[in-house]
Amino acid sequence: MVVLSKPAPLEQFSITKSSKPTTLSIFPTIPVIDLSKPGSKNLLVKACEEFGFFKVINHGVPVEFINKLELEAIKFFSLPLSEKEKAGPPDPFGYGNKRIGPNGDIGWVEYLLLTTKQDFNYQRLVSVFGENPEKLCRCVNDYVSAVKKMSCEILEMMADGLKIEERNVFSKLLKDEQSDSVFRLNHYPPCPELNELNNGNLIGFGEHTDPQIISALRSNNTSGLQISLTDGNWVSVPPDHNSFFINVGDSLQVMTNGRFKSVRHRVMANRYKSRVSMIYFGGPPLSEKIAPLPSLMEAWGEHSLYKEFTWFDYKKSAYNSRLSDNRLGLFEKITASLPHPLCSILE
Repeated sequence: MVVLSKPAPLEQFSITKSSKPTTLSIFPTIPVIDLSKPGSKNLLVKACEEFGFFKVINHGVPVEFINKLELEAIKFFSLPLSEKEKAGPPDPFGYGNKRIGPNGDIGWVEYLLLTTKQDFNYQRLVSVFGENPEKLCRCVNDYVSAVKKMSCEILEMMADGLKIEERNVFSKLLKDEQSDSVFRLNHYPPCPELNELNNGNLIGFGEHTDPQIISALRSNNTSGLQISLTDGNWVSVPPDHNSFFINVGDSLQVMTNGRFKSVRHRVMANRYKSRVSMIYFGGPPLSEKIAPLPSLMEAWGEHSLYKEFTWFDYKKSAYNSRLSDNRLGLFEKITASLPHPLCSILE
């Protein structure tokens, strides 16, 4: 079993005292999209509009790549804390423990954050993985390449579903050599002390949205992931180690002018079992300008709901915020000052 070395007192962490999350049985089931079926593009659009979140099956990512990387992740997180800390502190890449970002967010989690750029210097991890960290490097590259391919296919299917003529309008940003995509391994240790919380829930990773375009998450069979519905209710997502869960990111919400919803989500600690998750965050180049697509606004007769910004500017803003902040709020236009599209027709 993977365990967290020298757990900190629970008082340091966020505890939710609210009632248990609403079960999905009384809500529409979280969408499951079979990527092998030709009609999936319309289901993708519907899922992005209603949830900003869905599960994909028949995704094409080799099981071998998944299993090898998970094994390497478990080996790493099983090391003594003193050994793991040699790969940290995160700058932003490297090993982190409990602290999430520089602004005071704390979670029952440890992680390894890596860039997906091919020229990343894995030599920093030599002291942890031995003189040759190439095995980890190879496992990460194989996995990320396959998940990136899947993510690009999903984005192109989304474009088809939106009837965008340039079907690579989203995916080209991930395929760009300067794409600012990152990869994260998270480990949420079991927390037997939860018995002392009187039905309270311990936050593993606090509520947030992902700032990038798309996130592809795969975890072991331990529960903990929750998403927030549009009415504010939190629902638990049943784990499925054979599938991927896809999150719409803030940047994709902006590019679709709010039609797709960036999903707010969080992870709760588990009393008995470790949770290991692997997340690919597909981001655009730092210099890329993010704004609603003109072709979509024209087709829908809409005004832009967002100010144009570069990914660098938004990433910097997100980095300086707390996890739970509404990061897009600073980039929203004041809609009251904008004429409704119908006004121009009536004038």
